[in-house]
Amino acid sequence: MSRRNVSPRGKYIIALSIFVLALIFTACSGSGATPQPTQGDVIVYVAVPLSGFMANGGQTVLGGARLKAAEVNAQGGLMGYRVVVEGIDDESDSDVAVSVAEQVAADVAAGKRVLGVIGHLNSGQTLAAMEIYKDLSIVVVTPTSSEVSLTQKGYANFFRINANDSVQARVDAEFLVDKLGARRVAVLYNDDPYGIGLAEAVAENLAAMGAEVVTQIQVAVEQSDYSREVPQVAEASPDAVFYAGYEVECPYLRYALTQAGISIPFLASDGCFLAATIDESNETAEGMYVSAFGPSPWAAAGDEWIKAYQEVEYRNPDTYSLNGYAAMEVLLDGAVQAKDFSSMAVASAIRGLDFDSLLGHVSYDASGDLKDPTIYIFQVQESKFVQVFPER
Repeated sequence: MSRRNVSPRGKYIIALSIFVLALIFTACSGSGATPQPTQGDVIVYVAVPLSGFMANGGQTVLGGARLKAAEVNAQGGLMGYRVVVEGIDDESDSDVAVSVAEQVAADVAAGKRVLGVIGHLNSGQTLAAMEIYKDLSIVVVTPTSSEVSLTQKGYANFFRINANDSVQARVDAEFLVDKLGARRVAVLYNDDPYGIGLAEAVAENLAAMGAEVVTQIQVAVEQSDYSREVPQVAEASPDAVFYAGYEVECPYLRYALTQAGISIPFLASDGCFLAATIDESNETAEGMYVSAFGPSPWAAAGDEWIKAYQEVEYRNPDTYSLNGYAAMEVLLDGAVQAKDFSSMAVASAIRGLDFDSLLGHVSYDASGDLKDPTIYIFQVQESKFVQVFPER
């Protein structure tokens, strides 16, 4: 390559250009720039159903967790580490949930930097997986599992961002009696730990309030034919129905009761707080009530949050998006307060958290339950869930 002489004027222009470029580089890399994660990755698993009949619920949790991680990463990460969210499908099956937990345990044993698990969606899967998680150096925050015994087993690394079923049972019973005027209630429930435990608690609360449980009927998870149960309900002559189960059974039960002319008030549990309850009811969901562990994202979160969610997930938020977001917030804030990733330090810090989330106030008792959880109740109005309790 040949070399040629440069004139004094040319040297001046080159020097000036270098000076200007240096100023631009300094401005771009100064204190006003957003720092980028530089220390490596820290993994948070989101263990929820991502396929099968409860996939939508799990996907909404995963979306909320992803959004919170994206916000933290955009501000420099978690103590300089990039938060990596990995969704793992438990298929709403307890045996699969155990396999998921074993996968997490293998990753921890292999030396991966794992902060914790957001999960599982359902109490049955959480109960099964915690038998493995409890011995790992990770923290578990469930977004929705509500079975009461989960926080009575002495787990040092387990928390939930939602109310437990003793709270839901009390609020639902009070709503049935005080708001709907029910005195004779038919209680139906599905045959898993969640449905059985919640139905029993609701029945106890109703009895304590002077209401009569005129029949209790167990149904199967994913049951769609209620030709046997509907006559039993009719024979009991209730003035309200309570159902503890999921959105995969609820719309078919509601349809069968309506088709049989049983038009009394109907309250379903949080497992039915999904769009499928409305969409699959063959236009019979109108007027029914559903309890929930959080408000609607469209009511509780601002337009900027909704837009940010859509940019991360390429879809709208749904019923449990706030739960996933708040569960991740608890886990990450615990690590920040602890200034450490070890499970003992993070769990200890979480027990000292005291802040307002999109789900409400967050502070924990020693067992890992929220000190002041809220239950929300919605009514289907014009094919949409509209919050009716607490009154907004």
